[in-house]
Amino acid sequence: MTVGSGDTLETTLKEILVEDLFLDVPAEQIGDDDGLLDVLGLDSLGFVELRAQCEQRFGVKITDAEFTPLHFRSVRTVAGLVRTLRTEAADEHVAVPK
Repeated sequence: MTVGSGDTLETTLKEILVEDLFLDVPAEQIGDDDGLLDVLGLDSLGFVELRAQCEQRFGVKITDAEFTPLHFRSVRTVAGLVRTLRTEAADEHVAVPK
């Protein structure tokens, strides 16, 4: 699944949390700034699966250095990381004029 034109990264991340990581909270009740650990109760395996889902669905590579509590604190911070990685990847593919 990829992000459709009407979807936001945040919406897709919430769907991943509910549909793939089986959180018992409806996606529409998850706030962008709700703590993935302290509010939503995501466990260590859940964080690893969230990383894998982000890489697969958004076409990014999250390094071990980027897989930190700072980047995986909330839906908003994960979305921010994905946006940054997408931008960096796009910048790498831009042809340099001769």
